[in-house]
Amino acid sequence: MSPEPDLLTPLQRYWGYSSFRPLQQQIVQSLIAGHDTCVVMPTGGGKSLCYQLPALVLGRTAVVISPLIALMQDQAAQLAQMGIAAAVLNSSISGEEQSRIMRQARDGSFRLLYLSPERLQRADTITWLQQVPVSFFAIDEAHCISEWGHEFRPEYRQLSRLRGAFPNSPIAAFTASATRPVRHDILTQLALRDPDKYIASFHRPNLRYLVRECDAVQHRNLLLAALHQHADGNVIVYSPTINQVEETVDFLGEQGIAAVPYHAKMSTEDRRRNQERWMSDEVRVLVGTIAFGLGINKATVRAVIHLSLPKSVEQFYQEAGRAGRDGQPADCILLWQKRDAGLLGFFANQVLDAAERERAWQRYYKIRDFAELDKCRHRQICLHFGETPKWSSCSACDVCGEMPDWLSLVAAPKKGRKAVRPLAAQARAQETSSAAGNDPDLREYLREWRRMMAKEQGLPAYTVLHDTTLDEICRIRPSSIAQLRTITGIGERKAESIGALILRALEEYRSGARAAQLQASTPPMQETLELLKSGKSFEEIGVIRGRQISTVMGTVAVLVETGELEFSPAWLSPEKVSVIEAACTRLQSDGYQRLKPLKEILPPDITYSEIRLVVARLRRQSSQNSPQPTT
Repeated sequence: MSPEPDLLTPLQRYWGYSSFRPLQQQIVQSLIAGHDTCVVMPTGGGKSLCYQLPALVLGRTAVVISPLIALMQDQAAQLAQMGIAAAVLNSSISGEEQSRIMRQARDGSFRLLYLSPERLQRADTITWLQQVPVSFFAIDEAHCISEWGHEFRPEYRQLSRLRGAFPNSPIAAFTASATRPVRHDILTQLALRDPDKYIASFHRPNLRYLVRECDAVQHRNLLLAALHQHADGNVIVYSPTINQVEETVDFLGEQGIAAVPYHAKMSTEDRRRNQERWMSDEVRVLVGTIAFGLGINKATVRAVIHLSLPKSVEQFYQEAGRAGRDGQPADCILLWQKRDAGLLGFFANQVLDAAERERAWQRYYKIRDFAELDKCRHRQICLHFGETPKWSSCSACDVCGEMPDWLSLVAAPKKGRKAVRPLAAQARAQETSSAAGNDPDLREYLREWRRMMAKEQGLPAYTVLHDTTLDEICRIRPSSIAQLRTITGIGERKAESIGALILRALEEYRSGARAAQLQASTPPMQETLELLKSGKSFEEIGVIRGRQISTVMGTVAVLVETGELEFSPAWLSPEKVSVIEAACTRLQSDGYQRLKPLKEILPPDITYSEIRLVVARLRRQSSQNSPQPTT
């Protein structure tokens, strides 16, 4: 029997980690030993390392099947930064580039090769792969292969061909949200042979589940209260429809909370840009449909807020699980209305296949129970996934008594619930943060430095430095490459490539540099003003500044209202201006304060941004006509 390979040395050298997370080492050893493997590990548990490290150690090509092009590209870019050869093969690259990658793959040039399940449907893909020195196959989001799962994708069924075409290659299935029936179906569909099974606990004790039924007015008030509660952290807001995403972004902007949208009707480039602005902390709130989130690698999300009932417990668990991946306390908030349940029931009835319709109704009943039953939320989730906790009360959900003050906007605690008190974990986190002596100015400086580095290299910010690594740099303040290499997430290659730049940034901060000095010399609002004065249109400014037109128009509205810019008749047709002004007059004082009532009575072709421009002019005129106080 050959000795077990040294895993800690490459783990430290390439990933910058001195130890494994729970189950990671056993999973890596299973794949190195050539065993079929099934891994169920919650979001943030470190699944990607479980197939990346054995691919490196084995020295041959691990083929990773993933449905997410952006995730594949980000992982390949991150691996390249670490000095590990990886490639992505999909339809988004040129035919010439695809041919080059296929040739190099046959030569064994890559340790990891990322493919989409659609790629495997092509007749020539299997033939070509049989010429590649494959070490094993890793199937990401493996629950998509099961009709019992909440995200069944027919193209995943093609993966059943792998066993016959590659009888000697191990297959590893990875998922974050598979119930017991789905896990059994994964094993069957992929024809896994006596697989090693690793199922992590579904209990995330650092998360606090808060569920509230509310009416439309309470719904928006609670959203604002939740965002103010997490004013210093990154937040994901899930909205059920594209229209509601846009409305929510506009509503938040009206309340002075900057947010970016993410949904399927946006261009790929706009989605990518907004995701990166949020990932790099340029904007802290992202409002998206379920199209957002798969593969997101951001550790410091402090809250995930659902604005309607998800279609299943699995979906809620997967999306809520994007909070608190750094292990620190985070809130998972579900604000739902009765109409959400009616809509889910309507869609369940629209399913034509009888068996699938029955499964949709089962998911409906489960999520209704989760939201309505007065039972521990954490325990309900564990039981749903086939895990039976030994405890009956979690002390980290609304049912078990953790009732934050801002939730009192809806209702008083039910009889028998505990009094309001902070989570013990949150109190500990505050003590830890205080003891660490973190400097918020330094963190902001390094965030801005990271944004600039990422922009120069054309990479997502987190591939330059993870949030948790950034925090550790702030805490330790290394002064040498040797000290830098002791920080989690900085391996040899990263220390060699950007270590000196990190140390220089720290030295510049010690010498008095601040985040504002790293930014463009012209402030964003001033830049928009100058571009307008030079004759640029809203659309042209959006392209130049990398912003959506609605964002540009929002900035212009602020400039008009503050008197720094005169309203231009060229921005809107006289007809639109007249109609909007008439609506403001009809609603009288309310028309100057809230945009939604105006939007509801105006023609549908008039946008929130156009309303905001006209209202800004009226507010400016109103302030100029108001009597000035005398002294």
